[in-house]
Amino acid sequence: MSYRPNLKDLRFCLDHVIGMDDQYQSRAFPDFDADLRDAILDAAGQLAGDVLAPLNRVGDLHGARLEEDRVVIAPGFLDAIKTYADGGWYGLAAEPEHGGQGMPKMLEQACFSLFHAANMAFTLLPTLSQAAIDALQVHGTQAQQALYLPKLISGEWLGTMNLTEPGAGSDLAALKTRAERNPDGSYRITGQKIFITWGEHDGADNILHLVLARLPDAPKGTRGISLFLCPKFKVSADGALGERNGVHCVGLEHKMGIHASPTCVMAYEDAHAELVGVENGGLAAMFTMMNAARLAVGFEGVGLADAALQKAQTYAQERRQGRSVITGEDYAPIKDHPDVRLMLGLMQAKTEAARAICMATAAATDAVRLTADEAVRQRHKRREDFLVPIAKAWSTDRAVEVASMGVQVHGGMGFIEETGAAQYYRDARIAPIYEGTNGIQAGDLVGRKLGSDGLAARELASDISDFMQNKALQAAFQTELTQLQTALDAFTAASEHLLKQKAEAPLDVAAAATTYLTLAGDLVGGWLLLKGALKAGAMIETGDADGAWLKQRIAIMRLFFAHTLSHASAHLAAIRSGYGVLGELDVNPA
Repeated sequence: MSYRPNLKDLRFCLDHVIGMDDQYQSRAFPDFDADLRDAILDAAGQLAGDVLAPLNRVGDLHGARLEEDRVVIAPGFLDAIKTYADGGWYGLAAEPEHGGQGMPKMLEQACFSLFHAANMAFTLLPTLSQAAIDALQVHGTQAQQALYLPKLISGEWLGTMNLTEPGAGSDLAALKTRAERNPDGSYRITGQKIFITWGEHDGADNILHLVLARLPDAPKGTRGISLFLCPKFKVSADGALGERNGVHCVGLEHKMGIHASPTCVMAYEDAHAELVGVENGGLAAMFTMMNAARLAVGFEGVGLADAALQKAQTYAQERRQGRSVITGEDYAPIKDHPDVRLMLGLMQAKTEAARAICMATAAATDAVRLTADEAVRQRHKRREDFLVPIAKAWSTDRAVEVASMGVQVHGGMGFIEETGAAQYYRDARIAPIYEGTNGIQAGDLVGRKLGSDGLAARELASDISDFMQNKALQAAFQTELTQLQTALDAFTAASEHLLKQKAEAPLDVAAAATTYLTLAGDLVGGWLLLKGALKAGAMIETGDADGAWLKQRIAIMRLFFAHTLSHASAHLAAIRSGYGVLGELDVNPA
């Protein structure tokens, strides 16, 4: 069974959990309304279901191969790349002055979640190109924007991110790729980059590589990193393509998953390049790309979880075995066995929580543009910054869990490749690793994002507390309200404890980071699921015809509260316990 786009759950999240009304015909999005949004979502669903999903298994089986320095991609992918570009999808949220459509980030990522669910390996291509667009919109000169953005937005040219090196992964201070100045103001790049997603292919007329490199007189460490734009084919001032540049793919990685996405080893030999931003200012430009990419990876997790859930639901409905203690039926569908039904319910609850967290993050990104009040803008920016590492890490961890449970629902058949359940697990497993491992996300959360004053955490706690004053909530969900309050108290206590420990016990703070991120994600996920359940209950009371489906919104919330949010006190206890024992722990091989 091929993936069917899950537009119903997506729309409920957008309309009733996060809300989009403030974006319609706003100062930031004057031409955007509900009808246009629904038309775009329908078109995205059609592309995901009809074009991308049928290629998912094909890409997994055929992968990509290297012929000399040319990468040959999986059958059907070239046509899909053209279809994607012809549909204008690269420019959905890009600035209109360069050919984009100027739509909200929330809508763009809602579409991307469908594309990732249908075919993650394919969707990594536009994801990286979108990061290049974001970087050039913020850091590019007017000339660079005029020359490169229209081509990227149209999909005629595509973009990559070249950060990682054999000796410099997460530690960019160790970066060795060399940049040298040319007399004409351009630069030449020499070095090697690894793990470059879609670094080489024939799906576009040109590929624009955004490359981190170090100038000869640069300061040591990350302060000496610069960002350069290095095209596959040299580009003249009028946009005409010239000779092949000194950048080539010299190897493809053989990976656990995402086989159709070519992961390249790129060699730069005096490759012509131009500076993006200022010399030694590459870190700021890189974080523009990385923040966009990290949220996008969070949505990868949402998409993969959704697809794994759907496959497991279908199998559990079709596969019959044993007598059900729920229905009493002999030779019952396995969905009617308690253990399987619990797994399916938890898969759905975690998927919907991840979707809501990522959407809330994208909404904060858009909210920065919706107001002229600088204080309000700064508050939204703090919320965005605080949620990005949670969206990336919490959602991708849950995607791996959901995909693993999907294999378990299939039983022995889940371990057989032909069923397709294993592919979702293999594809999902990279998401907690790249674009900054989830441990790095946790360190970023307790470090820069929690900060020295904890303001962003306190603002989040205040918003959740305000929501809990809703009288309808108190009447209908008193048990869940008590559970949410316990989790909120644990989050607040954990935040204050870590703020105090930053000066007194930095090891404890660093070691507690992942637990703190999990606690924060559980809290935000529970809060947003309860918002959805509250709306679902109100719609049921008014006689909504979709009452049975709406009751499921309440059921999955309660499951999440019982099996996930209930761990909040244990997380707090772990954070408070301290991690000094790590210094005594022997982790060397026996």
